[in-house]
Amino acid sequence: MEKHKIIIDTDPGHDDALAIILLAKSGLFDIQAITTVAGNSTVQNTTNNARYILDLINSNIPLYSGSTNPLKRDLVQADVHGKSGLDGANIIKQEKLMNDAVDQIIDIVKNNPQQVTILAIGPLTNIATALTKDTSLSSSIKEIVIMGGAITVPGNKNRVAEFNIFVDPDAADIVFRSPVKKTLVPLDVCNEVFLTLDDFEQLKKSSLYEPIHDMMKHYIKGINTFEKTTGAIMYDPLAAYFLINPEAYTTIPMDVQIETNSELTRGMTVADRRTWGDKNPNIFVVKSADRKIFTDDFIKILKS
Repeated sequence: MEKHKIIIDTDPGHDDALAIILLAKSGLFDIQAITTVAGNSTVQNTTNNARYILDLINSNIPLYSGSTNPLKRDLVQADVHGKSGLDGANIIKQEKLMNDAVDQIIDIVKNNPQQVTILAIGPLTNIATALTKDTSLSSSIKEIVIMGGAITVPGNKNRVAEFNIFVDPDAADIVFRSPVKKTLVPLDVCNEVFLTLDDFEQLKKSSLYEPIHDMMKHYIKGINTFEKTTGAIMYDPLAAYFLINPEAYTTIPMDVQIETNSELTRGMTVADRRTWGDKNPNIFVVKSADRKIFTDDFIKILKS
């Protein structure tokens, strides 16, 4: 049986790292590429971090660096992941930046029409640029699964916006307006799924135990410092697991638009939650996820 083709567009990031490891070790996917974008840190750092992760799992997945800045704004980097974007990891290699992620996304999708799902777990700059550069691309993408947004909960970057959407709201606006099938995994569900250092102790006999444990100590400390939450919130792994087991999630179609003009509400995912009036749903939004099934499978796959 032919494996499902995917592209992982990412800005690693501790939770990005876990998402990449989860999908690679699952053995369920033909991962055509990992494409990096500036977000949690500079694109140099996120690309270095992606290479570190691939080396950690002895993977030869193609790696392409992408956008160095949001479409129209200065880059705002994350606090929780530390200076490198992946504090706790022993990053040695300085990866050469090729800046070809957008072209690679276009080529892979166009060569495999309606076969490639894009998992977008960073700012949407690369995806928006690809959709703008090749206006026929949207008809060839199977689906885009996005970690981002806050529908009914507070933001984690400003009062209302989640980080990935906040960093490049103009790119998010382009992607959300695209006719591509899209699924959004927002903070509403991610906030409910977190792991503690005790959970990671289950990896004790795995070669991944020490590097993951070291990374998670820094991640949990950052999350606690800047978001006042204890535990490693599984933002990106939860979006990645949607590709593995969508049956563990409930989704609803919604009309969601992106706020790009107001500085007060920059990056807000504005959902039409009215019970009346005509609706124009443009995205499926994950409303709930089975935390136990996710956690059990996550640990089992990482231990494998």
